[in-house]
Amino acid sequence: MRPSPLALALFAALASPPLLAQAPAEDTPDDGTTVLDSVIVTGTRVQDRTVAESLAPIDILTGEALQATGTIELATALSRALPSLNFPRPAINDGTDTVRPAQIRGLSPDHVLVLVNGKRYHSGALVNVNGSQGRSSSPVDLNSIPIAAIERVEVLRDGASAQYGSDAIAGVINIVLKGKDSGGSVAARAGQYSAGDGQQYQLGADAGFSLGDGFLHLAAQAGHQDQTDRARPFIGTPTPTSAPLGRVVQRYGDPEVDYHSLTVNAELPLGEDKALYATGIYTERDALSNGFFRPAGDARNIPAIYPDGFLPQINNVSTDYHGGIGFKATTAGGTRIDISYTHGSNELSFDILNTLNRSLGPTSPTEFYAGALEIEQDVLNVDLSTPLDWGLDYPVTFSYGAEYREDRFTQSPGEPDSYALGPFAALPGAQVFPGFKPSDGGEFDRHNVSVYAGLEGDLTEKFSMGFAARYEDYSDFGTSTNWKLSSRYAFSDAVALRATASTGFRAPSLQQQYFQSTATNFIGGVPFDIVTFRVNNPAAIALGAEPLRAEESTNFSVGLVLQPAEALYITIDAYQIEVEDRITLSENLTSTAVRDYLNANGFPGVGGGRYFTNAIDTTTRGLDIIGTYRWDLANGAFDLTVGLNLNKTEIDRIAPNPPALSLIDPTAVRFGRVELGRFEVGAPRDKLQIGGLWQVGDFEFGATSTRYGEITVLNADPSRDQTFSAEWTLDLSIAYTLDQWKFTLGGDNVFDNYPDEVLFANSTFGQLPYSGSAPFGFNGSYLYFNVGYQW
Repeated sequence: MRPSPLALALFAALASPPLLAQAPAEDTPDDGTTVLDSVIVTGTRVQDRTVAESLAPIDILTGEALQATGTIELATALSRALPSLNFPRPAINDGTDTVRPAQIRGLSPDHVLVLVNGKRYHSGALVNVNGSQGRSSSPVDLNSIPIAAIERVEVLRDGASAQYGSDAIAGVINIVLKGKDSGGSVAARAGQYSAGDGQQYQLGADAGFSLGDGFLHLAAQAGHQDQTDRARPFIGTPTPTSAPLGRVVQRYGDPEVDYHSLTVNAELPLGEDKALYATGIYTERDALSNGFFRPAGDARNIPAIYPDGFLPQINNVSTDYHGGIGFKATTAGGTRIDISYTHGSNELSFDILNTLNRSLGPTSPTEFYAGALEIEQDVLNVDLSTPLDWGLDYPVTFSYGAEYREDRFTQSPGEPDSYALGPFAALPGAQVFPGFKPSDGGEFDRHNVSVYAGLEGDLTEKFSMGFAARYEDYSDFGTSTNWKLSSRYAFSDAVALRATASTGFRAPSLQQQYFQSTATNFIGGVPFDIVTFRVNNPAAIALGAEPLRAEESTNFSVGLVLQPAEALYITIDAYQIEVEDRITLSENLTSTAVRDYLNANGFPGVGGGRYFTNAIDTTTRGLDIIGTYRWDLANGAFDLTVGLNLNKTEIDRIAPNPPALSLIDPTAVRFGRVELGRFEVGAPRDKLQIGGLWQVGDFEFGATSTRYGEITVLNADPSRDQTFSAEWTLDLSIAYTLDQWKFTLGGDNVFDNYPDEVLFANSTFGQLPYSGSAPFGFNGSYLYFNVGYQW
């Protein structure tokens, strides 16, 4: 059902939980104070800088509002709050089904720096190598951070490499954990999709305890999510190897997931103006996703094992650790000192179930351990800031510090049968995901040192200005120096103009440099390895691979801040982000010319492959508009929020093929049109959100209507290109508070809207009716019930 866009917009104008910073916080006092007056800690080292005074656009999302979205995933909750964030739900994409990437402002998922309590959070071990948005990236897994532990999320929509280092090209997400010495909450939720699947159950709790004059805050969360399935019957032309007509043999949707987490946040004062602090997050998710069905007569099947064919499954276990300790103090002269150590890691394992190794014949196992990926990070920070008296009405804050970081990437091989070429002349390795070979495995590391300094202050009552610079020295690719200039001028209490200019960078991840996987194909009866090469593999170098360089960015933004009435707040921010030397995964280079060259030059049995390379330069231009308004009513209040993001990315340059590759195969293409489409038109160029929350007595009525702009998916065959139309969704909720209890009944996408169906030629014989690039997924409507208790 596709409801009227006008009806959705009008309905949402009557209710919905406003999540953005410009909206009132959950503890809004009677005097009308909003979180515009909330002190921010992201993007500035000035004490008592508020949202309304920020020199760059920043949003605050409260933990309570995130939980009110009804989702159990942080990234999904953020996508419902931020017009500039895109979080699709790809399926049949190996590990990407479990660790899905999110994009801000249409840029790469790893162009966003994620902090927890202001400290760098580790990336995920997975590098996305399949056909989804975010291909080639190795970002942070936002869903590894439990919502139950979050006090608020600060989202800086601006480049910040000069302040924080690598990755902060599109912005910074700072997750602030709950930290109180008393009180707590327990919440349970359950829900399912209207199609009758995807049941979700979650229990979360948090509590604060006194620790001397400080606090110890604990949070725990556990839950289960059933898989969803929107596959349809096979309707292709029957052949001896095809699935029977009318039979549903495929699964297509979200994976089945079990998860649990524990979070600790503590602070212990050591007398006046000194304290020790510590944080810890442990999360484990066990996910089961599906590959493509192998029919009974398929050459990849052994009928003696699976007489009716088989649907292979991938069992990923993703385990995250994040822990940090630190000391902070303020001297008599006002200098603030913060010394900290942080460790983080993510391990992603691959077990392949309900499968076989065709080359092992009828005695093949049906389950295999295919290996694991692990990323580790250790960070030591020394941060200082001191007020300088320059004879102005307000002090200028001078901040400076240093950072030392070590990164390690480990790729562990699978059990021998998971990749073995057995005695039968057939496809080797576990079907759907061959195990990592010993030649793929290895342990790799690097370190970097950085120093930074910055000045920021209110030079007059109306004019504020900031400058920051940072120097980084990496042991692998070299050095990077970046700067940022920001300013804000208040023409009056109702009108202010802000602007920033900055440079930034993103260091090539160890995953992009050293991940390798091998699949063996038979060509003319001869086995050849088709490899995703690490960039220093001699065969990859023969095909033109070079050491990866850092991606470099230049960011400009200008914004208007309007508050024409006490209850009305509007921000309009335009931006331009240029990124040079963006890293992408090349096309498969497997032509006969490539194969013959490799086998004649010392690489027998290698049929070609692909590798990561600095392939393109891009320019992204866009506009963010956020507006909020509050009506105070006799028995409550009504809050209205409107958010719009307009965004367009264009490819400015595609790097030519290296001479070595051109000599081998003049027709080779490293960057194809499918990948071009993902960068330029694969994410919505516009996203509009209209929401309202009506609080009356003990009831809250909410709705959010979201319009996702059109996307286009390009194909290697231009006749199969497809543009998917813009779509509206509507989320509704009603909540009732009884003393310390709160009951919420809600629905997401209540009109059960689905994206356009794909062309039959792209549907795998009618079985996969929707695109995995759809920005709101293809599961349909979701109904949920939450109950919570606070003390």
